[in-house]
Amino acid sequence: MAFCTTTATACLSRCSASEETLLPSPAFRALKIPRVRPLFWPWEKVKMGSMVVSPMGFGTWAWGNQLLWGYQKSMDGDLQAVFNLAVENGINLFDTADSYGTGRLNGQSEKLLGKFIRDFPGREGVRDGVVIATKFAAYPWRLTPGQFVKACESSLERLQIEKLGIAQLHWSTANYAPLQELALWDGLVAMYEKGLVRAVGVSNYGPKQLVKIHNYLKTRGVPLCSAQVQFSLLSMGEKQMQIKDICDSLGIRLISYSPLGLGLLTGKYTASNLPRGPRALLFGQILPGLEPLLSSLREIAERRGKSIPQVAINWCICKGTIPIPGVKTVKQAEENLGALGWRLSSDEIFQLECAAQESPKKMVQNIFQTN
Repeated sequence: MAFCTTTATACLSRCSASEETLLPSPAFRALKIPRVRPLFWPWEKVKMGSMVVSPMGFGTWAWGNQLLWGYQKSMDGDLQAVFNLAVENGINLFDTADSYGTGRLNGQSEKLLGKFIRDFPGREGVRDGVVIATKFAAYPWRLTPGQFVKACESSLERLQIEKLGIAQLHWSTANYAPLQELALWDGLVAMYEKGLVRAVGVSNYGPKQLVKIHNYLKTRGVPLCSAQVQFSLLSMGEKQMQIKDICDSLGIRLISYSPLGLGLLTGKYTASNLPRGPRALLFGQILPGLEPLLSSLREIAERRGKSIPQVAINWCICKGTIPIPGVKTVKQAEENLGALGWRLSSDEIFQLECAAQESPKKMVQNIFQTN
C-alpha cells in the first residue's frame, strides 16, 4: 500500500476516477461558464448498469435482525419513517437479502421493504423509482439454477413487486463447492433471461473470482452490474483496492457495505464504552488503536461542520463507490443524508488514509470473501 508515500493529488486521482466534479458556485454560473456535473446532491443519480441510482443507498441488515441489531416489531413504524425520509430526499437504492432476519423472522427485511414501498405516501412516480438490490444466499441446498430462480421468485413474493432491481449472489462457493458456484452463476443468468431482474451483481467476491464471473456472464450476454464488498477507511487493504480497480476497468459499480465499520467509525464508542452484544468483543480489540483515525475524522468533521460518520461515508463516495450505511432510526437517516452534497478535498483524503494506515488493527474481513 502506498497511501502515505504518495502526494495528496495522487490520492485524489483514485477517488476521482468517476466523472463527477464540483458544482460551480453562483459567482461562476453568473459568468456563464458551462455547468459541470454536480457532485452527488441528494436528488442527483449515478449510473448502475442500465439503471440510475442515488450516490448512496441504505442497507437493511438490521431490519429483522434481533441477534446483532436488536430488532423488535415495535420498530416497524420508525423504520417506515426512515424509508419515507430517505425516498423523499432522493435515496432510491435499498440493499437487502433473502437471509436478512433472524430465526422465524428470516426474510423480514424484504417483507418490510415491500410494505414500506406500498405504504409510501409520496408520488407514485417516486415510489416506482425505488431500486431494490437483494442478495441470495448460497445455501448448500441450492444446487441448481432452477433452485436459485425459485429463491428469486420467493423474494419477489415477499417484496410484492414484479421485478427486482439487482439480484446479487451473496457469496462465492468457489473455495468449498466449485460445482455449486457454476450452477449459481447460471441461476443469475436464468433470472435475468426470465425478466425477473433488471440487473445482476455479486457480493463478497475477491479479485480473481470477480474477473471470472464477469467473463462468464459476458459469454452468456449478461452484464455484471455491481460488486458489493466491505469497503471503508478500516477496510482499504490491498485486496479491496484491487477489487475497486477491477470494477473501474470493467465498468462494474462497487457498492460499499459497512462504510462505518459496523459503527467503529461513528465516534460513539470508546474502549470503556462498547456496544452491547456480539460487536463488543470486536470493538474492544480495534478501538484502542483507532485514535489516529478517529482524531483525523473528528478534526475534519469540526472544520467542515459535519459529523464523523458523514466524513467517513463521504470518503467512500470520493472513492467512486456507492456506500450503503445501515439505518434504524430517523436520526441516523438524517445524519447519513448529510454525507451528500459536498466533497472531501485531496488533502483531507490524504490525511484520512495516512491516519488509517497508522491504526494497528483493521476491520476483520468477511470470511466469505474469496480471492
